[in-house]
Amino acid sequence: MKKMILTVMAVLCMTTTFAKDENANATSAMSAFDMSVNMNKLSEALNLTADQLESVSDVHHTFCGEMMVAAQASDEDRKELMEKAIKKDLKYMNYILNKDQYHKYLLVLNATFNNRGLNLK
Repeated sequence: MKKMILTVMAVLCMTTTFAKDENANATSAMSAFDMSVNMNKLSEALNLTADQLESVSDVHHTFCGEMMVAAQASDEDRKELMEKAIKKDLKYMNYILNKDQYHKYLLVLNATFNNRGLNLK
């Protein structure tokens, strides 16, 4: 009887450990898709005007929401949703920013994706 109880306890402990690992992996995957940035730092880096800052903030907020939707999608749909979100973001940013600002924004966005392991290759 003791052996049976110890076996059940060992199985329960192992199951709990695996569940914790799955939750940790899901949380880290979701955090990789969190595209939130410090708007003040981005504004300084891109030298935005007040009007541009407001527009960039709105577009970026929408982009963050779309990336979180992509994070929760199935593996098959995730890449397509990410591509749509990125294309939409770049289209709007290209309209808002001048050529130099847009180039810097592309560098920042690319570095962000690389650092978070979200390459679309």
